Amino acid sequence: MINLAVIFGGRTAEHDVSIITGTQFIENVDKSKYNVLPIYISRKGEWYYGKQLADAKFFLNPDFSQKGIERVFLLPEAGSRTLYKQGRFGLKAIEMIDVAAIAMHGMHGEDGTLQGFLELADIPYTSAGVTGSAVGMDKIVMKAAFKGLGIPVLDCIYFERTEYEKDAQAIIARAEAAMSYPMIVKPANLGSSIGITKAKDAAGLKEGIEVAIHYDRRILVEPAIDDLTEINCAVVGLGSDAKTSLCERPITAKEVLDFSEKYLHKEGGSKGMKSLDRELPAKISKERQEEIEQLALKIFSGLDMAGVVRIDFMIDNATDTLYANEVNTIPGSFAFYLYEPMGIKYSQLIDTLVENALKRSKQKAASQFSFDSEILKKAGTGTKRVK
Repeated sequence: MINLAVIFGGRTAEHDVSIITGTQFIENVDKSKYNVLPIYISRKGEWYYGKQLADAKFFLNPDFSQKGIERVFLLPEAGSRTLYKQGRFGLKAIEMIDVAAIAMHGMHGEDGTLQGFLELADIPYTSAGVTGSAVGMDKIVMKAAFKGLGIPVLDCIYFERTEYEKDAQAIIARAEAAMSYPMIVKPANLGSSIGITKAKDAAGLKEGIEVAIHYDRRILVEPAIDDLTEINCAVVGLGSDAKTSLCERPITAKEVLDFSEKYLHKEGGSKGMKSLDRELPAKISKERQEEIEQLALKIFSGLDMAGVVRIDFMIDNATDTLYANEVNTIPGSFAFYLYEPMGIKYSQLIDTLVENALKRSKQKAASQFSFDSEILKKAGTGTKRVK
């Protein structure tokens, strides 16, 4: 049986969404194949382990002093896959981790930081690697990467919080010189539609920026598409070995699809991204569907993705132009709802994620990490002579 750690929560504005994604994942794991290790990271960055954490209801009134819940630690030492707790005489081993399923959204989890930690410890994990995760988190860098791959994107301007605080009018003038209203204002490093505003004039732009700078130090402004169709497509696999999902069209009554419509729209409690109203499959032409699928696979391979990602596209209906909007390296609910209609159960998707995590770990292990050189021998004669 595989010890499968499911890591969720985190120091991020998307903390609560991550709890839903993580506990939903645990609920659908085939318990005959996996021994699930629920690991919750608090808003303060504290790590906890305990079977009670597998139930989302626990977090309505959490009590981490309950018996069976432990503060836990991982070491970044190569090959150290042990989950520890603090014992009376030092760290005490609890469990070994075979694979980590990262159910994190946003900073300190989805952005490559947790992936880097797991890389140091040689723990296989289910998401994109450090580079792909970091690029997928930063919308400014992501646009640059898309352009480099020949993927169509909207132009934008970007700036830092300190620049705006120093001269707000200069930033507004830069945006107005680059594009016409309406504009979309986004924090560069955030998801779940948090902090995103549509600005129809200078006052709205200023308000949108002041909302966004509460969430990130880098801000992106791009043109808003008035007559817009959004299409999302997931990809699961490893690098060039990948498969697309059905395409969906999110349905919203608002100008900007926001957090509440994504996660809180349905009655009876959140079901993660499955709560969103959608047209599935999206009613688009076969040619447009194939174009989106090809671009999704190109992005997945070009950014060295792994696991399951969701790539969001936009169609400007006035010009019939397709743009890539963003890639979500750990999509809400792992985008299982886009594969279910294809006959792929969530439990089967989880099996695929674990298999690819182990496969990627083997690929890493096959690489050479040592190189014999004479440099230290030269250093023995004095470091000033080493050039």
